[in-house]
Amino acid sequence: MNEHDTRDGAMTGVDPGRLDDQQLMKELETIHRTRHDTLLYASNDALRAHNERMAQLEGEWLRRNPRRPVAAGRTREGARERECGESATPRTPST
Repeated sequence: MNEHDTRDGAMTGVDPGRLDDQQLMKELETIHRTRHDTLLYASNDALRAHNERMAQLEGEWLRRNPRRPVAAGRTREGARERECGESATPRTPST
């Protein structure tokens, strides 16, 4: 059995639901890393495929992590309160 799914003869990748957490994170890191170049230089078909795959991967990650931490600075209210140059990423406590 082929591990990759296909649509209209084109490979679409492994169903995100079949990836373990580490594989899913690696796929997400890769697709986010390639996003900018895809947006700027890829064909419309490639961009469409990239959008669909990103949505699948992110949807699966959100399904698995419904209680993910949300940084106050990433909300509208928090962004308004944030000073210029201040990070919106939550800091993890040092151990």
